[in-house]
Parts: sequence; C-alpha cells; structure tokens
Amino acid sequence: MRRVVVVTGGTRGIGAAVARRFADAGDEVLAPGSSDCDVTDEAAVTAFFAGLDRVDVLVNNAGVATSAPLARSTLADWRRLLEVNATGAYLCTRAVLPGMRERDSGRIVTVASTASHTGYRYTSGYTAAKHAAVGLMRAVAAEVAGTGVTANAVCPAFVRTEMTERSVARIAGATGRGAEEAEASLAAAAPLGRLLEPDEVAFAVTFLAAPQAAAINGQTIVLDGGGLQR
Repeated sequence: MRRVVVVTGGTRGIGAAVARRFADAGDEVLAPGSSDCDVTDEAAVTAFFAGLDRVDVLVNNAGVATSAPLARSTLADWRRLLEVNATGAYLCTRAVLPGMRERDSGRIVTVASTASHTGYRYTSGYTAAKHAAVGLMRAVAAEVAGTGVTANAVCPAFVRTEMTERSVARIAGATGRGAEEAEASLAAAAPLGRLLEPDEVAFAVTFLAAPQAAAINGQTIVLDGGGLQR
C-alpha cells in the first residue's frame, strides 16, 4: 500500500534527503517548508493536517540552531529554539496521532541530535530543545506501546547541511580559522571523524518508518560513529 508521508522542514538538507528516499520507495510525500506549514503555529498545523485524508508516517524534521555562551544568549533565541525543535514536534505529533490510533497503524520519527543525549558548550537552548523533543517521543511511545503505532528518533552528529555551514562560518568568524579547519573541529566532535551526509540520516529515518520496524518503539538511533553508547 502506498503510504502518505509528511516530512516537516522537507525542502532542504536532511528533510529533502528523507523526502527523496520515501518518494523513491513509491510513497506519497508531502515535504512542507515553513511557508507551507509553520510548525510553531497551532492554527497553521491544524489546518495543514486537516487537509489530508490520512498520514501514515510523520517525520518531525523541522529544526533551527543557534550557538552562544549562555550569558550572551537571548530569551528570544531560547524561545525560538524550543518552539521549532520541540513545540513543533508536539503540535505535528498531536495532529496525526488520533488518526494513527484509529487505524492502529503509523510511524512517527523525530530528527533530533546527539545534543539530545549530552550537553555541548554554547548550545544551551538547542540542547534543551532536543532533549525535550526526545522526551516527547518517549512519552508518545509509552502511550502507543502495544499498538500498531510507533514513535522513535534519530540523533545525528553534525550533518553536511546549510545549518552546519552556518555553524562553520560562525566558528571561522569567531576564531579566525579557515572554513576547512572550522569544519574539521566540528567533525572531530564525534568518533566518526567527518560530517554525516544527509542521506545517511535519511536511511535511519526510513528504517524506523518501515513496516518491518513494528517492534521498535521509544528508541533513539545515534549516528555519530560510537561516541554516545547509550
């Protein structure tokens, strides 16, 4: 059966790679960007999902990141990080869950980060938001345990995306290093020793969303080469 898949933040980076993998498998894919469905806006989320007959797979991928020492971070940044990375996942999950429960079938996969498992310097808001997103996933998984619905998360280290390019630029600007050296410093944060490619994350997402993954619920797949063995 051709599934209906929604990938939030699906116009670029990880989201685009995820959408492409599902489409290549023959699924019907909707990959809204923020202009199509602002995941922080309850009314916009409600309206978007109300227009769909069903959602078989939801990928909570929409996300933002900023970095700054805590003392120089702003409340606006903190709120924005939580709203997009955590509240967005909450609103979208809440929108699709009743239909999935009614059909006793569905997959919810949240794209989190290794920052959902540990703390990194200068990422207080981002780290807190990703911890919240994984906590939400685990609570949902507990609610749907024993049904045909599952909720899981993938937690990659740095991925070669526009978001990471902006992080590299910030590091280069703050330290005076070249872009290549700044990128290497990010890659060195994980034993993998390199940036992940978006399709590597997409593979993990589609694995958790597969019909054969029905026994996997409430789990995180960490993609970092073995640094976080939890």
